Amino acid sequence: MDASSVEKAAAALLDAYATRTAIAPLTVTHPGITLADAYAVQLAQVDRWTGGGEVIKGHKVGLTSAAMQRQLGVDQPDYGHLTGSMFHLDAAPIDTGRFLQPRIEPEIAFVLGRPLKGPGVTAAQAVSAVDFVLPSLEIIDSRIADWKITLADTIADNASSGGVVLGTRPVRLDALDLAMAGCLLHRNGVLEQTGAGGAVLGSPVNALVWLANTLGERGVSLEAGHVVLPGSITAAIPVTAGDTVTATFAGIGSVTARFAGEAR
Repeated sequence: MDASSVEKAAAALLDAYATRTAIAPLTVTHPGITLADAYAVQLAQVDRWTGGGEVIKGHKVGLTSAAMQRQLGVDQPDYGHLTGSMFHLDAAPIDTGRFLQPRIEPEIAFVLGRPLKGPGVTAAQAVSAVDFVLPSLEIIDSRIADWKITLADTIADNASSGGVVLGTRPVRLDALDLAMAGCLLHRNGVLEQTGAGGAVLGSPVNALVWLANTLGERGVSLEAGHVVLPGSITAAIPVTAGDTVTATFAGIGSVTARFAGEAR
């Protein structure tokens, strides 16, 4: 894609955010789009957001579990940016109307205590950069109609980012076995999904390593204080107005997302 096509694709996605109207897959409207093109489209939107006053508060890794790769029909991870306006308080009402077709998934969020930059980052270096972890729920969303996405579509759409709810009880890594940390995901009091940290590339730490090295190849560093979402432990579940979703992680605690409005 040339620069004009990248800007056109980014503008279509930005308009989808503004109008809450999903668009056709970019792989249909821009045949031949590559993964490099898709990341260029993502960055064009990030530049627009930061130019308007948004602040980057971290990154997310997507499509790290076999369940999510099967659900969305892709075969490798991707990443997106987390901005300040994406973060919501634990158990506080969330305006459901800001999303198009939201789904939610449980993740073990890393909060970095120092910068981390690849390439060449090892698991040991990644662990040493983490200050603590928090229970989290990621709200994923797609500006692509009916979630009919390929890997290039979701990358261009900021890795299908929507929002983040963080718990408030920090836990140090040395108190945990992240691969064995189990999770129960309840919606409106009903158990919907179960999983464990090992579903995320064998361990969420591996996702952090992948992200640091992938960004490092692009000259980007993960910064102290930033949040990194390493990927979902379970398949995502759809949510709508009136829903309450709670993720409970063994040894880490729980976090709740409440979606404002009456249940449908």
